[in-house]
Amino acid sequence: MECPTCGLFQRIPSLAGGQVAECCRCGAQLERRRGTTLISTPLAFCIASLAFYLALLVSALMTLNVHGRQNTISIHSGPIELVHQGLGIVATVVVSCTILLPGLVLGMMLLILYAGSRPELPRWICPVLAWYERLRPWSMIEVYVIGLLVAYSKLVDLAIVNLHAGTFLVGALMFTMAALDSTFDAEMIWAHGSIRSLPGLTSYDATRRPLPPSQNMLACSTCQLVLLSEAPVPDQADMGDCPRCGQILRRRKLDSVQATLSFLISAFLFYIPANLLPVMTVVWMGKGAPSTIMGGVFELWRSGLYFLAVLVLFASITLPCLKIVSLSAMLYCEWRRKAWHLVGMSKLYRVVVLIGRWSMIDVFMVSILVGVVRFAFLSHVNADTGVVFFMLVVILTIFAADVYDPRGLWDAVGLNAFQPVHPVAGDPGEGGLQKEGHVAICRPERRWSILPKPRARQGQVYKSQPHKPGQAGTFRLPAGDRKGCA
Repeated sequence: MECPTCGLFQRIPSLAGGQVAECCRCGAQLERRRGTTLISTPLAFCIASLAFYLALLVSALMTLNVHGRQNTISIHSGPIELVHQGLGIVATVVVSCTILLPGLVLGMMLLILYAGSRPELPRWICPVLAWYERLRPWSMIEVYVIGLLVAYSKLVDLAIVNLHAGTFLVGALMFTMAALDSTFDAEMIWAHGSIRSLPGLTSYDATRRPLPPSQNMLACSTCQLVLLSEAPVPDQADMGDCPRCGQILRRRKLDSVQATLSFLISAFLFYIPANLLPVMTVVWMGKGAPSTIMGGVFELWRSGLYFLAVLVLFASITLPCLKIVSLSAMLYCEWRRKAWHLVGMSKLYRVVVLIGRWSMIDVFMVSILVGVVRFAFLSHVNADTGVVFFMLVVILTIFAADVYDPRGLWDAVGLNAFQPVHPVAGDPGEGGLQKEGHVAICRPERRWSILPKPRARQGQVYKSQPHKPGQAGTFRLPAGDRKGCA
């Protein structure tokens, strides 16, 4: 398979439960074999998550008591109040990330697990799994829980706060969804997916025959299906739809540098007002003043909540800046063709992708506070324009990391050179890094137990023939098997 971070095609040995295969060049995780059952364990967590989710929709989160006046909120209250205050765009994002998308991805997962339990995987499930993997990062229940804790810490010293079942349900939902992610093995589902039968497709045994030149190979960015053409594949040309998952096939992401730069410039322009303008105004007993993100950090620190203060500072101030600076450095290195700490840059990119959504803590906190503190002239919280700019910064940096193609760092300095690769003498699955072809054997990481040395998996790569004589460089809808060049 192709490493999605550095673009190196590698063979992967067969993995036992609890083993992880990592790229031998950049260290990215290529494949992980869960130690649990394929369907029953994730199905149990999926059903539990759905039960907690449905109960959360009809449960109260907390009640705020201010001198005998009470206000109870649910997960819907904050977005409704944001709409009343004229911030419908913020309300839409909050509802999408905390209500709509969690329910949608859980429903999709239930369909995926049902299809995976059948003797033959239905063809319609592969597009569902592809969309699940795209939408799952936007389901931010775990980030909402941290925002709820920050909001609670701000209220508990000012009034009587009673927590209800919804608070514990959202916490339980966070844990069950995390357990679902850790036990679900998407690679095994993809492996059982059917390949559409298309004219001109033949099978290529990549475990016993030489790997073809890397410029002739193409991996689907969604299901990692390995595709082979008789002629070099253009970097950004649309090569049709993947015959397994139905997503568009391209060797590299389309206009990656230009799109990333556009998102970063926009995020930087919004980052300045996001930190200078107030995100909310808190009025308590008739007194109050606008509060910026940094002002909220100082308030938490003065209250003795040092951990939450550092957490909010890191998530709301440091992370957006880190993402902008890191992606800008990657663009500069790619533009100048500098081989500057490529492995470190690849690891940094994976960190940027992983932490991107955690900056939404402040947005969720404001949503909760405007929903619960509504006592007219006595006490109330108003969301200000700063929260809109900050939310846009978070979303734009997530988009920037998503459209950026880190393989361009390695392409720019010629480390993904187009050279043929010959099989290693002896066991074809246990060879070392081949300098001329830049192809390596990825060995599994032994984390839980010492297992016998794995043998190379026997796989195939599907080969696309030209449509017509004389069209030796063109193919549409090629097909392949992920387990081939892997």
